[in-house]
Amino acid sequence: MINIKISEFKELTAYMKKNYGINLTEKKVLIEGRLSNMIMEKGFSNFSDYLKFVFKDTSGNEISILINKLTTNHTYFMREADHFKYFRDTVVPYLEENSKNKDLRIWSAGCSSGEEPYTLAMIIKDYFGNQKDMWNTKILATDISKKVLDEAKNGVYSGEAVNTIPKYWLLNYFNKIDGENYEICEEIRNEIIYRDFNLMTEIFPFKKKFHVIFCRNVMIYFEPKTKVELINKFYDITEPGGYLFIGHSESIDKNETKYDYIMPAVYRKG
Repeated sequence: MINIKISEFKELTAYMKKNYGINLTEKKVLIEGRLSNMIMEKGFSNFSDYLKFVFKDTSGNEISILINKLTTNHTYFMREADHFKYFRDTVVPYLEENSKNKDLRIWSAGCSSGEEPYTLAMIIKDYFGNQKDMWNTKILATDISKKVLDEAKNGVYSGEAVNTIPKYWLLNYFNKIDGENYEICEEIRNEIIYRDFNLMTEIFPFKKKFHVIFCRNVMIYFEPKTKVELINKFYDITEPGGYLFIGHSESIDKNETKYDYIMPAVYRKG
């Protein structure tokens, strides 16, 4: 295993924190464990040469690989199911009643391999049924990892991965493609707009505000100051009456946000 020097460790952690908000200052052992084999496979004998290689790569592929190695893109269908139940039973009916132009704007920020936005799309399809075509319900799904975005776009999941979803979803919204794997149907896949996006972008470039933002289990990598700044940016691009969902392992200090607390990990803009 290649050991990372203190100077290399500081360079890497400073870069990740400044550019992606990811705080790895207590993760020296994790960095060495997750990167050493890959660095050697790429033909480098030390972290310095590898980091120079990553920083010079203008395609963005190498930094995407590095981010993948250092963060956990663990998700699954119906994760934190009470959020989806609340979205189905309270949020969507509210949006239906209060929408002036049948335009629902939903953002899955840090969408990982797509289970979250696809779940939201299936809930919306169930709710509106035959009236669905009268509504614009496209969901924006973003992540900094090109690898997981490609997985999400493909929409292929193992039989084990789809075990947590309702059986009628499996019948209506998935196609079995071989003995072990299922593919999201084209109708649901077309409901998602996938984009590569860094939440540390200083000014969010969206022309319209969102009715719902899901950003769950992303801020666990952020230090408090970075998290508060991001929450405030979310607030500014949330429609009045709109909702923010965060992970159950995350929290927002009520003194540091204008959002109103609704229930664990659910907030609303008054």
